[in-house]
Amino acid sequence: MKLTRRDAVVALAAVGGVGASSVAARFDAPRAGDGDWDGAGADASAASADLLDVMDAAAAAVFPSDVDGRRTFVERYVVGRTEDRASYREGLTETAAELDAIARDWRDAAFADLSVETRDEILRGLGVETADPEPDGTVSERIRFYVVNDLLYAFYSTPTGGRLVGIENPVGYPGGTESYQRATMPDAGADGTGEEEETDG
Repeated sequence: MKLTRRDAVVALAAVGGVGASSVAARFDAPRAGDGDWDGAGADASAASADLLDVMDAAAAAVFPSDVDGRRTFVERYVVGRTEDRASYREGLTETAAELDAIARDWRDAAFADLSVETRDEILRGLGVETADPEPDGTVSERIRFYVVNDLLYAFYSTPTGGRLVGIENPVGYPGGTESYQRATMPDAGADGTGEEEETDG
């Protein structure tokens, strides 16, 4: 399955992303070396390249393995999600930096440079899987809040991700309520329409 530009915009709309309209109109991903890892000196409306690397690496660990277009989706989502939200961006950046520091301490490598399996081991080792999502909690709780939960919500709020759980469009998006009430998705037919065959009774 392939995540698209449309998916990123839908995800931003689902979370009430302030930057959704601007992401839909244009997108210019930060380049490596733009701004500092701690956020000092970075463009106030953009996420740092290091932050995007960690978020993409985390997405690779929590998204289904057969997803294409992940990096572009994550970049567009994170940039739009943090645009004009200084407090949220600061919390996300600090949490991602802590996750990266833990990876370097435990495995002597940046989080983004580790294998997907090793990233998953680190997240599980921190207890992120069972941690409560708290923006001001322990490092595990903050990783759950800012990184894991936000990425998973973004993914499953899209038509592409929602299809995996039987919701073609998220609620609030055209067709979303109908898809939600239907609960299951018909398999796409040979013609790609996805229409179900009518049955008697």
